[in-house]
Amino acid sequence: MDLQLNNKTALVTGASQGIGRAIAKALAAEGVQTCIVARRKNLLDELAAEITAAGGQKPAIVVIDVTEPDAPTRLAQAAEKAMGKIDILINSAGGSKGHIHVDTPDSAWDESMTLNFVRVRQLTHAALPGMMQRKWGRIINISGKSEPEYMIAATPTKAAIHAWSKGLSREVGPHGVTVNCIPPGRIMSEQIRRKYSPEFRAEQSRTEIPVGRYGEPEELAALAVFLASPVASYITGAVMPVDGGLRKYAF
Repeated sequence: MDLQLNNKTALVTGASQGIGRAIAKALAAEGVQTCIVARRKNLLDELAAEITAAGGQKPAIVVIDVTEPDAPTRLAQAAEKAMGKIDILINSAGGSKGHIHVDTPDSAWDESMTLNFVRVRQLTHAALPGMMQRKWGRIINISGKSEPEYMIAATPTKAAIHAWSKGLSREVGPHGVTVNCIPPGRIMSEQIRRKYSPEFRAEQSRTEIPVGRYGEPEELAALAVFLASPVASYITGAVMPVDGGLRKYAF
């Protein structure tokens, strides 16, 4: 299938590792000019070298901490200066610190909300005017499950992302812009390896994941690239998990 992505541009946050890295590589393989973003320049340099070695266009690199107050504006401006425009925005920067308690201070909640929702919303709103003016754009939010098994500060941020994305999709749809979310299941990454032991991963794969294994970043990236393409123009306001069947709910 020709995804018709040649000459498109993409801003990818959280691109230094895992899902963001895989999406950046997959977009570049389809002819997309990318601007890759993270805090660790050495990893971005490695990614840029991999993309060009595979025949892709040399990415623009922006080293930034997206939690900084003015990061969304600076980042959108830097990407537009480097590429001329932003056609596709992949919001992949995020994270979770695990189980918290009722006496956890507000600072932990604020930190999670800032990283996982507020900066995503602000960066998206900074990129949207150009997309709406050109009558074409793609917003893809790498989110997470919003059904808590216990209290995690990141969980309500994912619910916020889903609700906001649905509302935003209705606002910008008439302008040729789509907005979709991909909540990952257990996708192998540096964060997953740090949080879960091989023994835990093996047991969960056996007992909870119907396909019997954790996923690879490239398997989620395939959906992200499709949603970013012109051929996915009738898909918007959707939340589409990539989780090997881990989630038990139907909708």
